[in-house]
Amino acid sequence: MADIEIRKDEQRSRYEAVVDGQVAGYAEYRDRGEAIQLPHTVVEDAYEGQGVGSALARGALDDVRTQGKLVVPTCPFIASYVERHDEYADLVATGS
Repeated sequence: MADIEIRKDEQRSRYEAVVDGQVAGYAEYRDRGEAIQLPHTVVEDAYEGQGVGSALARGALDDVRTQGKLVVPTCPFIASYVERHDEYADLVATGS
């Protein structure tokens, strides 16, 4: 599989995973001021099991960190990713 590019589409409020010019998946976000909520992640069927979801999670969480904000991972996939990757535990907003 080709490289996965993560880009932020502010018009659609989502992070997109792009493979060979095609959107392979996306993670929606909602800016809540001091925190970014990540409520939903989608990976297109043709890209399942190829690391697209993990690349989206990593890209979104890295962007949240760059912004100096916290994250509210309401998407079960993103929440599970954070649980498996301790380096992102400090980003989770208290009470989320």
